[in-house]
Amino acid sequence: MQTTPIVDVKNLQKIYGAKKEKQYEALTDINFAVAPGEFVGIMGPSGSGKTTLLNLLSTLDVPTAGSVRINNQEVSHLKGKQLADFRAQQVGFIFQDFNLLESLTARENISLPLSLQDVPRSKTVAAVEEVAQTLSIADLLDKYPAELSGGQKQRVAAARALVHHPAIIMGDEPTGALDSKSARELLDLLSNINQQQNVPVLLVTHDPFSASFCDRILFIQDGRIKQELSRQGQARKDFYGQILEQLGTFEQ
Repeated sequence: MQTTPIVDVKNLQKIYGAKKEKQYEALTDINFAVAPGEFVGIMGPSGSGKTTLLNLLSTLDVPTAGSVRINNQEVSHLKGKQLADFRAQQVGFIFQDFNLLESLTARENISLPLSLQDVPRSKTVAAVEEVAQTLSIADLLDKYPAELSGGQKQRVAAARALVHHPAIIMGDEPTGALDSKSARELLDLLSNINQQQNVPVLLVTHDPFSASFCDRILFIQDGRIKQELSRQGQARKDFYGQILEQLGTFEQ
């Protein structure tokens, strides 16, 4: 059984602006880890640094200092083909606005991570069919994004994030564009995938309801982790109440 963290962040710092200009420190001395099979939320007010942190973890940005290890690989200095391979193989990303290509069918959108790795067509077809069955979207595979509801688009986006069996799924406000029913369905889906397939999930959200599905929440304020909350076997509604209480202390 794997005990090494899937994500291991040490002394992470991000400063924007050149040395001779006015600088802004977005993140300061961030340290945390995500264990295999863990569902971790990142919460904080607007401008707190949570999106910056997600961008560093997903290699969309580079830290000023510190270390980011994902699946036992230092990722903050990857470039070129190494970086492209890492993104294509290790991380499944779910965006708020779905990021589906309108000119491709759901099937073609889902298969993109495998196409980028030059996976043989027969294996790609089988993998897409498998993930579509898991997410109950097999009947949507030949439809275009314009023909899908918001909830269906997000399920397709989730399938694309899962099809290559990533080491971790990262979500940036993935329920932000969904109605409450579709949001609940997506959260149940992520929770099931996390529990049944032991895939760790890292979720950036401002929504306490979404956060209540997590095992543990990191609260970021002014670029620092100020508080950590663990569910510790509580019922989700009790954890939800605890999250609301914690958020109230930040707003005072």
